[in-house]
Amino acid sequence: MKNNLLIALWFTLVTTVMFGVLYPLAITGLAQVLFPSRANGQLIERKRQIVGSRIIGQSFTGPGYFHSRPSSAGTGYDPTSSSGSNLGPTNKQLIERVRSDVQKLQSENPNVPVPVDLVTASGSGLDPNISPAAAEFQIPRVAHSRGMKEDDVRTLVQKHTDGRDLGFLGEPRVNVLELNLELDSLRTPL
Repeated sequence: MKNNLLIALWFTLVTTVMFGVLYPLAITGLAQVLFPSRANGQLIERKRQIVGSRIIGQSFTGPGYFHSRPSSAGTGYDPTSSSGSNLGPTNKQLIERVRSDVQKLQSENPNVPVPVDLVTASGSGLDPNISPAAAEFQIPRVAHSRGMKEDDVRTLVQKHTDGRDLGFLGEPRVNVLELNLELDSLRTPL
């Protein structure tokens, strides 16, 4: 009995050290060597200051910026509270929020259908991307606010539109942070 207990304790200790310490350190070190940007969260720096991440959404509210999807993560875009709202399609709170968002967007761009991703949150609440349709919907507002031609803004949207991964996985998408940063580098909002 005593011998079996010692073997169990040693096995627990050895496997904890191997798989709880050594393996994570080895994988982290390997990731830092092979994929340093991805291992560190794909951070974007401007003037030696971190302004965001390519893989975590953030809120943009000014009229001269492309707006991200709504977020239900904490108080909005809180990476420590990543999750969906868990509100079902018949939930009154969700219906009222979506209805309010649709009315606000329709006043901004009348007679144009509102893309669904501008009024619905992603599963994580931190999606950094919008659909090309959502970006197209916002072009008139952004162009007007920045004193730019719509075609110039549309060209920037096309430049920041990524296609399907490997040609068939996922959907085309526009990274909001990268697009807004390029807009800021060209012209600040009026």
